[in-house]
Amino acid sequence: MKISENLYMYPEQGMMDANTYVVQGTPGLLIDPGNAGYLPSLIHAMGQDDLSPEDIGMVVNTHLHADHCGANEGFKDFSGARIALHPVQKEHYKTVVIEAARLFGMPPEEFTEDEILKGDTLTIGEAVIDMIPSPGHSPDSVCFYLREEKLLVCGDVIFQMNTGRTDLPGGSADELRASIEHLSKLGAAGLFPGHMGVVTGIDEVAQNFDFVKKNVFPWL
Repeated sequence: MKISENLYMYPEQGMMDANTYVVQGTPGLLIDPGNAGYLPSLIHAMGQDDLSPEDIGMVVNTHLHADHCGANEGFKDFSGARIALHPVQKEHYKTVVIEAARLFGMPPEEFTEDEILKGDTLTIGEAVIDMIPSPGHSPDSVCFYLREEKLLVCGDVIFQMNTGRTDLPGGSADELRASIEHLSKLGAAGLFPGHMGVVTGIDEVAQNFDFVKKNVFPWL
């Protein structure tokens, strides 16, 4: 589903899956391929937009919980894309991938990265993307902000009228509140989270940030 000139969205398809985003370019960027079990459906949905796995050159994640990164290796096998980690994700890999899986009694969805991202931005086609570390839901959370279009792919940091949980390994309500405060100052025109629906419009996004700050964190 095409969202804007550069951004496509593929909604989560079931339990332990996540919304997937594609930034069009030559090659393109895929954010959060989700659960490996839904990978054939994701690839089919991309095909409906005339996007093929071979159009993707890099896979990145908003964070490394299994519902977001479980299909990293599988998508790489289909596409030949490189898996890239932000430095904070490499730093906290064990906590987020292994310890979180143990908490739920599940095997960790481990994978091997091909590169560590450098700098604070990515350029994909015509899109300049700011990478914004945003800890709280998980210590490795990174938001991807399409600067020109003011669109924020925010993982599980903030949803429509809610936030991601903070009781998983490495989570922190104080850090999440600070991350949300920082993100609220971007003036984003769209929030594209890891689960559920999106928030669009500058006023609507600002109102959503205000609601979350006042109602989810009233004690901070």
